[in-house]
Amino acid sequence: MMKRRNFNALLAAAAATGLLGPTLSACGSSGSSGAGSDTFTIWDYESDDSAMGQAWARAIEIFKEQHPEVTVKIEDQTFEQLQKNAKIVLTGDDVPDIMEYNKGNSTSGQLASQGLIEPLTEQATERGWDAKLAASLQTTARYSEDGLMGDGDWYGVPNYGEYVFVYYNQDMFDAQGLSVPTTLEEFEAVCDAFVAAGQIPLAEAGSEYPMGQLWYQLVLAHADRSFVNAYQLFEGDVDWTADPIKAGTDKLVEWIDKGYVAADSAGLTAEDAGTAFINGSYPMFVSGSWWFGRIVGDMADKNWDQFLFPGTELFPGSSGNLWVVPTNAKNKELAYDFIDITLSDEVQAILGEKGGLPVSGDPSTIEDEKTRTMTDNFARINEQDGLAFYPDWPVAGFYDQIVSAMQSLINGSKTGDEVLADLRSAYDEGKADMGIEG
Repeated sequence: MMKRRNFNALLAAAAATGLLGPTLSACGSSGSSGAGSDTFTIWDYESDDSAMGQAWARAIEIFKEQHPEVTVKIEDQTFEQLQKNAKIVLTGDDVPDIMEYNKGNSTSGQLASQGLIEPLTEQATERGWDAKLAASLQTTARYSEDGLMGDGDWYGVPNYGEYVFVYYNQDMFDAQGLSVPTTLEEFEAVCDAFVAAGQIPLAEAGSEYPMGQLWYQLVLAHADRSFVNAYQLFEGDVDWTADPIKAGTDKLVEWIDKGYVAADSAGLTAEDAGTAFINGSYPMFVSGSWWFGRIVGDMADKNWDQFLFPGTELFPGSSGNLWVVPTNAKNKELAYDFIDITLSDEVQAILGEKGGLPVSGDPSTIEDEKTRTMTDNFARINEQDGLAFYPDWPVAGFYDQIVSAMQSLINGSKTGDEVLADLRSAYDEGKADMGIEG
């Protein structure tokens, strides 16, 4: 049977029994799920009708078929609740057997460095997870003793992905006699044609992530994997006065000056930009696969499609959230079995069919053409190790710094060089706060 209970109730119970008290710390015992060895407890924060929710529902059915003696209990929660409370709750004994958790230094890396989640390297090797996941996807699964992403043991396993690409309005392209660009120069020619016709080409948002991701994509168009590893994983120095960062920034300033981005976009949100594209106000929207389902539904009566940002082999994107196993979990072997199932061909196929970007499997089996294209492009990116993560990931607080920098560029209140000096200062301070020299 499947049961759900509210995460807030769990926190309240933990507080009442003293589990949230300051004297408790992480320990290496096997712990207890609080429900007995015949109950397998899952924490996740996906909606039932999402691609992940539907795929994992089937994974649970398969799990129950394989383990008929086990009761499966799913505990409702939210992304924000786990971000705030996971490291507190996981110090106690009333923990799940497996949970969905965010990737990155300040999330899964922190839990790993504090001994709150189980190392999974042995399981990844024995069960073949390392063979199913591309190298860039494995980056988000591995953490050093200090909790830095990309090195050390596996501490989580992703089973879906996400990435940034270009959504475009086919009717607006056709009206100008334009084709999908295959090089950066052709992309600029398309933008120039729209500007000449009095149409701003790019739906953008300066007050949230889209503009920063466009900036990073332009940097990546001049970069290679060594830059990504230096910028994201601190495997080398980042020169904020030279290419690829300077080339990408200069190109963005040029695009702003040429009118590719609306002058009022500095104050717009991602929702503003996305809905403006959906409503037909702009011909292109550079954003992520997380918009795909929304665009499919809201543009059902419009002629739209997608293409990879041209002129680069590196793209903003990463694995999705991770399955992690708490150190104090009672049923760790069952957790490993469940991860196996979520990576199975059947469950990965469901993810693909529902637009969830599976990390393995055959995209050609997906029936819907647009979903198959998005998934096939993601598979191609993985094959060439092309995921470059997100620009704000390296250090704490960098998201706000990037947003401020992009707004300054749109408003023209700072030059590209001034913005890069500000970003370098914030980046270096963040590294220093993490105890990283250089």
